[in-house]
Amino acid sequence: MPTILITGGSGLIGSQLSKLLLKDGLSVRHLSRSAQPDAAVPTFKWDIAKGIVDPRALEGVDHIVHLSGAGIADERWTKQRMQVLYSSRVETADLLKREVEKTGAWPRTFISASGVNYYGTLTSDHVFTEEEPSANDFPGQLCQAWEDAAAAWTAQCRVVQLRTSVVLAREGGALPKLAAPARWGLASPLGSGTQWMPWIHVEDLARAYLHAIQHAEMHGAYNIAAPEDVRNRDFMREVAHALRRPFFLPNVPAFALRAVLGGPSELVLEGSRVSNAKVVASGFSFRHPELGEALAGLLQ
Repeated sequence: MPTILITGGSGLIGSQLSKLLLKDGLSVRHLSRSAQPDAAVPTFKWDIAKGIVDPRALEGVDHIVHLSGAGIADERWTKQRMQVLYSSRVETADLLKREVEKTGAWPRTFISASGVNYYGTLTSDHVFTEEEPSANDFPGQLCQAWEDAAAAWTAQCRVVQLRTSVVLAREGGALPKLAAPARWGLASPLGSGTQWMPWIHVEDLARAYLHAIQHAEMHGAYNIAAPEDVRNRDFMREVAHALRRPFFLPNVPAFALRAVLGGPSELVLEGSRVSNAKVVASGFSFRHPELGEALAGLLQ
C-alpha cells in the first residue's frame, strides 16, 4: 500500500485529499505544527523556524504532496506578511528536502501546489499555457519560487506542480466570502466585472492530486481549472442564482476593494484564462465542469 505524506493536510484542500486517498485504500500521513501520531491520520510534528521534522514522518513514504502555504488573500501584503507567504511555501519545501537527504530514502514523487497567479494579476483575453513565463508581480514571483523549490527535487524523484485556480468549496476558501453579500441580496460584480475567474471545484482539485500520484508519466506544471471560462460578472450572477437572490448593478468599485483589502484585492479585480489542455491530455476528466452545477451543489 503506497504511503502519502501531506504537508498542510488539515487545510481545506488537504482534508479533501486525505478523505479521497483513504477511500482509495492508501496510507496517509500529515505534517503539522502539533503531533497526533495515533490519530486516524497519523500526524507528525515539524517546526519550520527550528528546522525540525519528525523523522518518523518520512519513513517509507512513496509520495509527498506539498500543500503547506499561508493564505495569499487572507491579509494585506505587508513586508512581514510577504515573508510568511514565502517561508510557508518555499522554506518548507527546502526543509523537507534537507531532511529527506539525511535519510537517503527519496519518495517516488514530489507534488507541489502552485497557483494560476503564476501568470500574474492581469486581465486579458490571452489564454495562458504552462510553457509561458511567470509574471514579475508579487504573486507571479511567489509562485515561481514555490515551483523552483519543488523543481529542486527533480534529480531524485518525479516532480509535479499543480497551478490551482480559485477553489470552490463549502467549508472555506474564496466561495463563502464571495457568497456572503449575495446571501443578503447584494450580489454585484467586483470592479469592472470583465476579469476572468478560472475556478475549480475542491473535489476535482483533490482528484487532480490523486491523478498526479497515479500517473507516473506526469511531470512538471499543470493548470488545474474547470473547462467553463467565466468572467467575474457571470460568476457573481451564478452565485446569486444558486442562492435564489437578486443580482445587482452597479458594480462594487475597484477603489473600494483596494482600500479595504490592499494588495490581495488584485486577485479578485484581475484575471485571465488558463488552458487545461495539458492535464486533460494526461487522462484527467472533470466531475464538475460547469459553474452553475458546481455552485448549486455547494451553496444549496
